[in-house]
Amino acid sequence: MAPILEATELARHYEIPRGSFRKPSILKALRTATFTLSPGKTLAVVGESGCGKSTLARLVTLIEEPSGGEFIIDGVDVGTANAATRRIMQRKVQIIFQDPYGSLNPRQKVGLALEEPLLVNTDLTKKKRRQAARAMLEQVGLLPEHFDRYPHMFSGGQRQRIAVARALMLQPEILVLDEPVSALDVSIQAQILNLLTDLQDEYNLAYLFISHDLSVVHHIADEVIVMYLGSPVEYTSREELFSRPRHPYTRALLSATPVADPFRKKERIMLHGELPSPIDPPTGCAFHPRCPEVMDICRTTAPEIRDIGLCKVACHRVTD
Repeated sequence: MAPILEATELARHYEIPRGSFRKPSILKALRTATFTLSPGKTLAVVGESGCGKSTLARLVTLIEEPSGGEFIIDGVDVGTANAATRRIMQRKVQIIFQDPYGSLNPRQKVGLALEEPLLVNTDLTKKKRRQAARAMLEQVGLLPEHFDRYPHMFSGGQRQRIAVARALMLQPEILVLDEPVSALDVSIQAQILNLLTDLQDEYNLAYLFISHDLSVVHHIADEVIVMYLGSPVEYTSREELFSRPRHPYTRALLSATPVADPFRKKERIMLHGELPSPIDPPTGCAFHPRCPEVMDICRTTAPEIRDIGLCKVACHRVTD
């Protein structure tokens, strides 16, 4: 199946003012990222805070424009599209945030919140909008009486169901899920993940799933991008990542993931030092100041991400 989203060397840079008589610094929040996303599939993006996950989400949802690279959604080059085309593309991509309460208007009833995207973007009558909103509430597992309630009257899991329903009102083709279950209890997390899986199967949705929780990624992802300081360091299938992680940073992340097996021995890989500043990144490989397997070439030459076996890896040491 042809990808619905294609990104080639996608980048996002910001200018940081340094005073009246000094040139602004350039913060490379996303240095370069190349990936595809297909209908019915989930691409997970993982990494520490500050690695560029949320910046990537803002680009994919068209909240911000890329600083460089090519970005195509459903055959349309979004980077060169005019404002009218971008508005049409925005309907195809919706986002679900980590905090559902923060994304809902506390003074607006849930039913009106679901109707609002249809009111702004379609010519449906009030009756049709209300019917669509009630049907979507039922689709995500909520009751008819929830239609006239306010967000504060729901639990965290119910609010996230409302957020999912609102994101689906315009029948998007891509959902960006920005830490959608990290604020929920474990039992509720499982319910929301199962709901997302069922909706993906029913509507053939493409998911860009942003998370720091690798156990959740293992449950839902088809492919995984591991980010470090604005660049992918490993891009592979879920099975390959969890069975044979190649990059030293990926192995360190996996070693920190809890395993529900008291008899399984795990080697904890400790990373020393802090994540470098994206304004003043290290020379060579950005990971080399913290890498337990650093070589001399890592300090001077940045590795290109390249095909190694069944995955793509940006590391001088990895050869097979």
